[in-house]
Amino acid sequence: MADKIKFAVIGGGSWATAIAKMLCVNLSEISWYMRNEAAIEHLETYKHNPNYLSSVEFDTSKLKLTDDINEAVAYADYVIFAIPSAFLDAELEKLTVSLENKIIFSAIKGIVPETSLIVGEHFHVKYDIPYYNIGVITGPCHAEEVALERLSYLTIACGDPDKAQVVADNLSGNYIKTKITDDIIGTEYAAMLKNIYAIAAGIAHGLGYGDNFQSVLMSNGIREMKKFIKKVHKMKRNINDSAYLGDLLVTGYSVFSRNRMFGNMIGKGYTVKSAMMEMSMVAEGYYAVKSAYKLNQAYGAKTPIIDAVYSILYEGKDAKSVFKKLTEELD
Repeated sequence: MADKIKFAVIGGGSWATAIAKMLCVNLSEISWYMRNEAAIEHLETYKHNPNYLSSVEFDTSKLKLTDDINEAVAYADYVIFAIPSAFLDAELEKLTVSLENKIIFSAIKGIVPETSLIVGEHFHVKYDIPYYNIGVITGPCHAEEVALERLSYLTIACGDPDKAQVVADNLSGNYIKTKITDDIIGTEYAAMLKNIYAIAAGIAHGLGYGDNFQSVLMSNGIREMKKFIKKVHKMKRNINDSAYLGDLLVTGYSVFSRNRMFGNMIGKGYTVKSAMMEMSMVAEGYYAVKSAYKLNQAYGAKTPIIDAVYSILYEGKDAKSVFKKLTEELD
C-alpha cells in the first residue's frame, strides 16, 4: 500500500541523500531532483552521490533521477524539500507545475531570506498551501550518521497526523526511529534556532572556552529557544523533547555539525567570507541568525546568544570581546 504513494526528494546535498536512502528502504521507486547534471550521471554510473555521503550506495533501479524540478514535483504526492533555505526561493521560481494538492514536507533548517519566513510559512503564504498539507522533518539526526547506519531518531511534524504518519512510516527502518507531532511551527523554529546556538558553541570552542562553559551555553540556549518559540507560536510543548533539546545538543556538540564548524573558524579568527570558502557545505545558521535577530525586534524575547552571534557575523564585532560580555549574561 505504501508504494502507491509517490515521493519526490528535492535537493542534491547530504540531507537529500540521506532521505533518499531512507525512502529507498521502504519504496520501490522515488523521484529525485538534483540540479547538478554531472552528479546525476555519476550516480547513475557509480551508484553513489559524488559530492555528499559518497559511502551510500543506491539501487539505481529505484531512482527516477532528474535535473528538472517540474518533472519531480509532477511525479509525486509527497514532495520533500531538502535544499539550503538560502536557495529555496530561486529553485521554486523554476516551477511551472502546480503545487496544489501536493503534500509538502521540509527537511530544511532555516529561514527563507526573501520572505523572512520559516519554510512551512513560506509555502503557506507564497503558494497558498494549506497547513494540513505542510510538514516538517527534524531531528535529532545528522545525515552523516544515517549514512553510517547508526541508530538515529526523526520527528515528523504535520497538522494532519495521518500525513505525518505516512512520512514517518516511509522513513523508518532498522536504524531509524520516528515519532510524530502536531507542532509544525515550533519544531521548525527550533530546527532553525539550534543552528545559531551551534555557531555560538563553535565560536566558544574556537576562542578556547572549555566543556564547562559549553554546558552553560547549551543550557542557556534551550531556555532562550523556549522564550523565542513561545513568542512566535504559543502552544503546549515540552522544550526538553528530542525535537527541541535533542536536536540542539547534537548540533551544538557533534563533529558532523557544519554550523559548529563554521563558528569554530570564526572563533579562530577567520572572516565570514573565508570561513564560507573553506567549507564545502552551507552553514544554515549564518542566514538564520540575521532573520531571527530581525524577527525578534518585533517579538522582544530576551536572546543574548542570538544577539551576540549576530553582532559578530553581521556587525563585525570582535568575537573575543563579545563572548567575554556574554559570559556575564549567562547563568
